[in-house]
Parts: sequence; structure tokens; C-alpha cells
Amino acid sequence: MSTPESTPSSYGDAKADLERYCAYQERCQSEVERKMEGMGLRPDERDELLVDLITSGFLNEERYAKAFVRGKFRSNKWGRYKIRQGLKTKRVSVECIAVGLQEIDEDEYMNVLRDLMEQKARSVKDKNTYTRNRKIANYLLQKGFESELVWEEINAVS
Repeated sequence: MSTPESTPSSYGDAKADLERYCAYQERCQSEVERKMEGMGLRPDERDELLVDLITSGFLNEERYAKAFVRGKFRSNKWGRYKIRQGLKTKRVSVECIAVGLQEIDEDEYMNVLRDLMEQKARSVKDKNTYTRNRKIANYLLQKGFESELVWEEINAVS
């Protein structure tokens, strides 16, 4: 037996469900497509609904990319590389990714990099400078910061 949530009885119900889904938080096109597949909609209905959502402003990849970048940078302290990969995973276009990444202020980005570096340096107990710097660099690289920036900052402090 199917639930009303997974199988809307009409195109209008599906549209209303998807509008609510998009209004709740920013969504990318691939998330909406996955949701529509789960609803059991035909491909022609999915295409039509997608166009409706885009033209009515419920779905906007550029707006999604900006929100994703702001959220991952400010809340999770991710670097540009990890953010870019996250957006690629969501199948966001290269152009929208570029626009989204412009949301990051360069000074704020470097301050976050330095703060994370200092926090990690306090927690690393290794006395060997090379090993210590390597552990700090690995942490920052894992967070998605560019290796040139990471090593530039580590070398400036060492």
C-alpha cells in the first residue's frame, strides 16, 4: 500500500508537495528530481513540474549554490575545495558553483584558515616540527582548504 506522501493523486497535489518541499529550504535540481522519482511521477510530468518550479521561483540553482556555500563555510568551516566538491556531488553547474563561491569574503576565509590552524596546533602534542606541521596541514586539507594557502600559513608561523 502506498502512502499519500510517496504517490500524489494528481499533478496539482504533486506540484503543491514539491512547492512545500522547495519552500522549506533551498533545494538543488537533483534533490527535486530524486523527490519526484520517489513520488512515482512519469518523466513528462517531472519535466513539466521542474519547469513550473523554476519559473515560479521555487527552484533556483544559483540561489541554492550561494546558500550552500554560506552554510558550509560559516557553519562547518569548509574550504573552497570541499565546498566545490559538495556542489559537484549535487550536480550543480560549474557556473552556479563559481557564483556561489563568490559569497566567501577573502579576509574572512583567511581568518577561518588561521583560526583552524591555531586550534589544531594547540591539540597536536608532537614535538617534531615536521610531523606537527604535517598533521596540521592534513587537517586543513581535509577541511577543503587549498594546499598552497595551507603551507603558506604554516610556513609563516613556523
